[in-house]
Amino acid sequence: MGRGVVTQLEVVAREWVTPHLVRLEFGGVDGASLASFPMNEFADAYVKLELPPRGVELGFPYDVEQIRETRPAHEWPVLRTYTIRWFDAARDRLAMDFVVHGDDGVAGPWARDVEPYGPGAKVQVRGPGGAYSPDLEADHHLLVGDASALPAIAAAVERLPLGASADVVIGVENSGDEIALPSEADVSLRWIHAACNDTDPGEAIVAATTALELPDGDVHAFVHGEAGWVKALRSHLRFERQIPRERLSISGYWRLGANDEQWREGKRAWNEAVEAEEQARAS
Repeated sequence: MGRGVVTQLEVVAREWVTPHLVRLEFGGVDGASLASFPMNEFADAYVKLELPPRGVELGFPYDVEQIRETRPAHEWPVLRTYTIRWFDAARDRLAMDFVVHGDDGVAGPWARDVEPYGPGAKVQVRGPGGAYSPDLEADHHLLVGDASALPAIAAAVERLPLGASADVVIGVENSGDEIALPSEADVSLRWIHAACNDTDPGEAIVAATTALELPDGDVHAFVHGEAGWVKALRSHLRFERQIPRERLSISGYWRLGANDEQWREGKRAWNEAVEAEEQARAS
């Protein structure tokens, strides 16, 4: 996405949605308006947070390029990508949901520990970007993800109107991590509990999805999460289900065994390899 538009935000509220999901509500820094925030129309609208490494003080605001020129690499801000759960222009507020698993990672512990209006509550974000919204003309919708995709799936399901139908498969840690997904549409929802599966949770997501009896007609699909199981489902949906590539919003949000920086560096090559495999299979 490049550096793009940079907006300064401040945490103004925090709510634990589930034991592993915390919602931060943001306003403009020091009460500034978010009227100029360039929100887009996508259900998966996302920003990249520029977060200081844990234990590093950068002051605020900070110029990332200047920091890279004047500070050692271990003090550089890190980028973490998060979906905008909702944006309310009238209230000058937006919200993002963060998955928290102890001290793992950077953004999760930050979201867990940050105090509204307190030290470290001010943050810079780039974006937003985005690419997907449910096509309301589709005959049916398929939405599949793990906890990382839950905010985008929730936002998409909310947009489905009365008369629409959808199959939704979501992997979370356990039943305590399930959330309400209100929608006017006819939604068939399946939760996959990682803590209760003897197999890899990604395999359970794939198994649940491949077992679905999707209706005939135009299916519009959103499939995002860990890259390994996403790849398996992408092949299934394209070749076994015969869903056209242009009707699939499908990509790995993260990859097992790689941090965010490592995944960003290798994602393009990984995507190119997947495309080459599928082209060879289709020929």
